[in-house]
Amino acid sequence: MKVTRIDHIGIAVKDLEEAAEIYRDFLQLEVTDIEEVPDQKVKVAFIPVGDSEVELLEPTTEDSPVAKFIEKRGEGIHHMALRVDNLEEALARAQAAGIRLIDKTPRPGAGGARIAFLHPRSSNRVLIELCERAD
Repeated sequence: MKVTRIDHIGIAVKDLEEAAEIYRDFLQLEVTDIEEVPDQKVKVAFIPVGDSEVELLEPTTEDSPVAKFIEKRGEGIHHMALRVDNLEEALARAQAAGIRLIDKTPRPGAGGARIAFLHPRSSNRVLIELCERAD
């Protein structure tokens, strides 16, 4: 298993359109796509920055994990996603190392990725997403 790069930074927001303004208008970055991920109860706006992306995450229900995050901590950085070349191997290594997992098996994520989250209690209170893409 190899971490190949930062895939994206997820930012929890109340309103995608409002949050996208600074990226679009001031930083002159483009929102290339918006996608709803029903099983995660979130709408995602993708903003490429070099080889990585900023993902704005708007909750679609009041009981979604992102809505709960915003209620507890306010808008802001929700997670950091690291691209790995073998997600199953990464999860096996994490488990063997005693790292607490939120996802023990990969699940579908936004943008066609396969993802799994490490619990923030195992990573200095940072929610880390491991991400594998077909490209």
